[in-house]
Amino acid sequence: MAAQYQVSGDSAAEISASIEAGVLRGDWVTGAALPSVRVLAGALHVSPATVAKAYQELRHRGVLETEGRKGTRVRSRPSVAVLRADLAPPVPPGVRDLSSGEPDVRLLPALGPSLAAVAAETGNPMGYATAVTMPELIDAARPRLLAEGIPVADAAITVTAGALDSIERLLNTHLRPGDAVAVEDPGWANLIDLLAALDLRPIPVAVDEQGMDPGALADALRSGARAVVVTVRAQNPTGAAVSESRAAALRELLSGHPDVLVIEDDHAAELADRPPHCIGPVTRSWAFVRSASKPFGPDLRIAVLAGDETTVSRVVGRMRIGMGWVSTTAQRLLLRLWQDPQVTDLVAEAARAYARRRDGLRDALRAQGVLAFGETGINVWVPVPDEARAVAALRDLGYAVAPGSLFRIRSEPGIRITVSTLTDEEVPILAWAVATAVHAAGFGPPIR
Repeated sequence: MAAQYQVSGDSAAEISASIEAGVLRGDWVTGAALPSVRVLAGALHVSPATVAKAYQELRHRGVLETEGRKGTRVRSRPSVAVLRADLAPPVPPGVRDLSSGEPDVRLLPALGPSLAAVAAETGNPMGYATAVTMPELIDAARPRLLAEGIPVADAAITVTAGALDSIERLLNTHLRPGDAVAVEDPGWANLIDLLAALDLRPIPVAVDEQGMDPGALADALRSGARAVVVTVRAQNPTGAAVSESRAAALRELLSGHPDVLVIEDDHAAELADRPPHCIGPVTRSWAFVRSASKPFGPDLRIAVLAGDETTVSRVVGRMRIGMGWVSTTAQRLLLRLWQDPQVTDLVAEAARAYARRRDGLRDALRAQGVLAFGETGINVWVPVPDEARAVAALRDLGYAVAPGSLFRIRSEPGIRITVSTLTDEEVPILAWAVATAVHAAGFGPPIR
């Protein structure tokens, strides 16, 4: 048991509350092993069944995880508001931070003019009865999506508070605790955390440069996956993008599973430098999520959700008894941004800048003999034999990157490098540093 924190309690509820309080305060280091059921039961003078129930409750709520013979541990990103600045290792002063996964704020459009225009046209405050999803935004969203080949001509459309909010509501309205969800591996860390918090069981599906591997998805479906979450392009962390041929293969596969919920995540949206290739609609329940956070700013918590009428109506119904609606101010702001040709040009230039930085680093790494992936988006994924050694070596060379353990379930180790703030001049220096760190960690020949 951790020396700095002692678990207490006589019941499963008291024991789980004690452990959660320790995690909340940071007394339990993330990834720290908890005592075995029998050891803790002996220390607290309770039955092993009582401790097992407490651990089970914390696993169901995404606080703990069980790793076979490794025992029970605090999740690397537990679903409680840990009272520390960040769950990731702090970036030392003077170290270049390439771990965030965020867009370059310098390339985001200024919101001031659009906000001023929204304020001028809004008029009187909105009441509960009149604040709804704006028909004008839906009318603008449909042709915008259709122009990119997204099949929403007959789809229902609504607005949510971001991509993860959309996915959470979709999963909540279709699945029950214990259900299995096929997810990309490596994949979006927040989605993996969300599944743990919802007590849903992730089934990892391997990813290559064209997206989900059809054979691996077929295995997941045979294993009972009731939902599939696919990143259309700019997959986090690998940068994969679903190709036209891969979309066709996945569509054919899923056509034999009509009851599976298919969620397509297009979080990069206008920032992606290639068109999306959709899989759905192919099953009875389908949703396409287009976030505004990457191209227009992470603080703009809004996304467009399109799908079959039943699926979208369930989401709208859940929102009605919860948050109600997405702020009409935010909706009006997104509409203004869409309609502003200068903003459109700025976003297009940002997409070109990210592509240049990403491709430049990926190609420079490959020239150094380092395997690297990144077809779209703002990240480059580099397989490594030992994440801890590679991350530490890069930190010593002046760069902070994200360890792949945040994104992996069963896939091989790697590191994620966010390229959004890189300059052209930095690319060859960074490529040398990454190659040095990767080779030092035991991957490939030494740098000459």
